[in-house]
Amino acid sequence: MRTALIVGINDYPAGGQLEGSVNDARAVAKLIKKNQDGTDNFKVTFAENISRKTDLKEKLVELFRPASDIALFYFAGHGVEDYFGYHIVTPDCKPHDMGVPMNQLHTIIRKSPAKNKVVILDCCHAAGADDETKTTGMATYLHEGVTILASSRCDEAAVEVNGHGVFTNLLIEALEGGAADLNGNISPGGIYAYIDKAMGNGQQRPVFKTNISEFVSLRKVKPQVPEDILQKITELFPDPTKEFALNPSFEFKNNPEEKPLLEKPYADEANVAKFKQLQKLQSIGLVVPVGAEHMFFAAMESKACKLTPLGQHYWRLVSIHSI
Repeated sequence: MRTALIVGINDYPAGGQLEGSVNDARAVAKLIKKNQDGTDNFKVTFAENISRKTDLKEKLVELFRPASDIALFYFAGHGVEDYFGYHIVTPDCKPHDMGVPMNQLHTIIRKSPAKNKVVILDCCHAAGADDETKTTGMATYLHEGVTILASSRCDEAAVEVNGHGVFTNLLIEALEGGAADLNGNISPGGIYAYIDKAMGNGQQRPVFKTNISEFVSLRKVKPQVPEDILQKITELFPDPTKEFALNPSFEFKNNPEEKPLLEKPYADEANVAKFKQLQKLQSIGLVVPVGAEHMFFAAMESKACKLTPLGQHYWRLVSIHSI
């Protein structure tokens, strides 16, 4: 069972209203509910403008109480630091009682029997739990199976631009496929890498903390290269360290019936099919031509291609088990 609680709050007391948190949360909820192919992904509870901290705590306990495969909490709204630590702010906030303290969120997660617990926070001071001087928070000691992705460091604000959070805009792009690996899986680590690169060295920096022993996918999209072609990598390269010899018979354009061209041997149907597979593997960085700038010239000049270090990694994965 994969469950998610997605919360967005705009309606704070006068002077604290936000514009994009609810829309951002709604977009995230829609994306993670289904994989790209329409298959079910997360059972989503979407909650907008929760007015009381008691209600938010109740929903958090409800999310993390079952022994789910993955329990995911996403929050967009205000975060604050005060004398007592860091808090997710709710509209019933008062001085010294701002909402749900980060350390209470940590307690709920720590007691959860869920196999994987994922927390994604888009708010000011989102990584405030990393400050041991203020809280015994989530990042002080991550229990196994816990992953935290925060929009900003403990001393930073989270920025809205044109009514949308900068962090969640990038999160949405990542979930749409920007952070997918070669198999189409989108992991928290992949999401962080995508957001971190896009944000650059600006004033707001994302924070990523995890303690997991196995890969966790939050959504699946269409792979960059069909899985059946990835599986053929061990057939094309029986030895991952050896080069694959090419010649003009691998290039479909070298067909004397269409062009009285170029070089013998002429295009061979079986070799052309293999060459197309090699070119797809090259397009995602798993194969490179040897002694030529392009795969076409490597074939026409009877040179070769080889696996890149990443290609050798995937070769080993395929040789051990189906990926």
